[in-house]
Amino acid sequence: MTENRLKTRLKSGEVVLGPFVNLASPALIEIAAFAGFDFVILDTEHGPLDIATCEDLCRVADAVNISPIVRIRENDGPQVLRALDIGAAGAQVPQICTKADAQAVVHAGKYAPLGMRGMSPYTRASWYSAQGTRVTDRLNDLSMLLVHVEGVEGLHNLDDILSVKGLDVIFLGPYDLSQSLGIPGQVTDPRVVDRMKEATKRIRDAGLAVGTFADGPDAALRWIDAGVQYISISVDTGIYLKACREMVKAVKG
Repeated sequence: MTENRLKTRLKSGEVVLGPFVNLASPALIEIAAFAGFDFVILDTEHGPLDIATCEDLCRVADAVNISPIVRIRENDGPQVLRALDIGAAGAQVPQICTKADAQAVVHAGKYAPLGMRGMSPYTRASWYSAQGTRVTDRLNDLSMLLVHVEGVEGLHNLDDILSVKGLDVIFLGPYDLSQSLGIPGQVTDPRVVDRMKEATKRIRDAGLAVGTFADGPDAALRWIDAGVQYISISVDTGIYLKACREMVKAVKG
């Protein structure tokens, strides 16, 4: 990766759009790019993808100019490291609840002096040593760290989380927030929406981009109007199911 187009676009204030990906299909990554999506989130938390498959999907993504993000399973240093070493544009980390959680992400995802990311120049991110060994500053600039704040505890500690240097996107998870509030799945309930809108303002005021999940275009447009830049829209499996259902219904009624 010689540049991180997604990071540049977010810093310039653009809105970017992309689906979660659960299916290990290079063709699907190409189709997402040709459709006009800006990024794909390779999901190892809820999906079955492993790190070797993600590396190959990153290659495909780079070839068709769509940014690959890897969502890891948990806030675990080696998982952050591996997501970045395979050449993903960023690591997306779930369930960040405290300042210490956020600091752990930066510690694992940035080289000194920002963190203590394990160093090897022989990875895909480092061009397998073709760039030499002095790549840490460049990779610190290129890599993105995206963290999920998706529960009441995380929102309560949001200002402390925002004080951690090295984060790029705070991703507000509506489904986990609804569960945390005792109304699981009710993502349009005012108790969820109001808390997310208030958090969005605080995050933007702190100079970071805000992300969230949208089931479809209507929800995406509402969150864009609220100031969200990084819109994760649906999931590859859900997109395919919806298209198939609509086709069957149109023919069979």
